Amino acid sequence: MTIPWRTAVVLPLVLALCRSTGAEGALKPGDAIPMRETKMEKVDGRMLSIGEIAGKKGTLVIFACNHCPFVKAWEKRMTAIGNESMKKGVGVIVINANDVAAYPTDDMTHMKEQAKAAGFEFPYVMDATSDVAHAFGAGRTPEAFLFDTAGRLIYHGAIDDNAHQPDKVQKRYLEDALNALLAGRDISVKETRSVGCSIKFRETNSQ
Repeated sequence: MTIPWRTAVVLPLVLALCRSTGAEGALKPGDAIPMRETKMEKVDGRMLSIGEIAGKKGTLVIFACNHCPFVKAWEKRMTAIGNESMKKGVGVIVINANDVAAYPTDDMTHMKEQAKAAGFEFPYVMDATSDVAHAFGAGRTPEAFLFDTAGRLIYHGAIDDNAHQPDKVQKRYLEDALNALLAGRDISVKETRSVGCSIKFRETNSQ
């Protein structure tokens, strides 16, 4: 099959723009959860803060969205990890900080559809100013931040080492960090490269 020249040129460029190490200024291991009392709208219409979902065993914050192909590739694994972590006492929240004016499929209507279709048992909320994402130093979707019981960062980065080929995953970074946290062990890999689409920050954020 012959690939149209436009696709052959554009697709590698799109993927190159999506892949990246984490954002400069991202939280470092030991840093506290920022903006933990900031309220964000949940897909059920209620307002919720990170502080309100913080678990007795730890807190997991993931920045994601609806349209990103990397989020879609990791979605089943992200959902399974999030749902299972909640059952074990870890608070979980997924945050969409994208500008819906630029990316309409990241709006609340699509968030509701996505949460239902994917089977999210954890809150999916909108960072309506992108200020929370800025405070975390988040730059990609998906990008995970795992905090211990004291609210200190113990893991930041990717979910695992292979977004598009789940059967070829060799390093389950987030899952390993969660297992170590729950077992009271030190986390051997505290930071990994965040791979995904850039967060489409709102120009109207308050910073």
